[in-house]
Amino acid sequence: MRKAFALSARTILAAMMAASASLLATPSHADEGAARFLASAEAYEAHAIARFGPFQVVDAGRAALVDVTDERSPAQFAAMMRSYPQIRTLALVECPGTFEDRANLQLGRMIRAAGLAIHVPSGGSVRSGGVELVFAGQELRIDDGAEFAVHAWEDEDGLQATDYAATAAENMKYLAYYREMGLSADQARAFYAMTNSVPFERARWFGAAEMRRWLGKGNGVPTPPSRLASGSDNLTAKSPSGSPKLAYAGMDGLDLVSAVH
Repeated sequence: MRKAFALSARTILAAMMAASASLLATPSHADEGAARFLASAEAYEAHAIARFGPFQVVDAGRAALVDVTDERSPAQFAAMMRSYPQIRTLALVECPGTFEDRANLQLGRMIRAAGLAIHVPSGGSVRSGGVELVFAGQELRIDDGAEFAVHAWEDEDGLQATDYAATAAENMKYLAYYREMGLSADQARAFYAMTNSVPFERARWFGAAEMRRWLGKGNGVPTPPSRLASGSDNLTAKSPSGSPKLAYAGMDGLDLVSAVH
């Protein structure tokens, strides 16, 4: 089992409030953003009609992911879909990461098999292993105002992706997952390399526009025309029908400079 990078919005907000004045002065967007993510998640909680672990059912056709995933999440997702088979959209609202990467990858495959659309709303925060689930949607919409964070994974022995051969099973399972989710071989390698360019102890933060580029708009890695539909403020991506990633960070592992940018 790998450790999970469960970087909660509350942790981010607390870290920012405790940071030095110089860091806080960098952008005001930092603490405002963390507060916005909390407000977004709490809004979903207020309207939930049922809860299955980290999943909240908003209405008969929509659910939201609002917490870290773990080894129980695939079974919780299956139970939700049995109880509410009309759910067609899963919103990624507050997704700190995962405590179990294999279960998280299984969850992504289950989301794809169920044919659900993934929606990352404005104010949504998807981090670490949660980012793998973005690719799982049969259709994908990313709204302006969503934020993402990635970093290298670390296993129970303290080894990261670059400590293994590129063709090792530890690395290939992620590339295989990305391919199953519809990315080309070049896209899969480029995205995986980007996530592993940031050490486990830190995080690379970026917004909706960059995530859209990783889906094929402007990063030099072409996306099959069938995957992308037109859109300006929002992006809707169609994927063919189909093991995400993680790491750990508490207050000690949080890189404040990365967190406020």
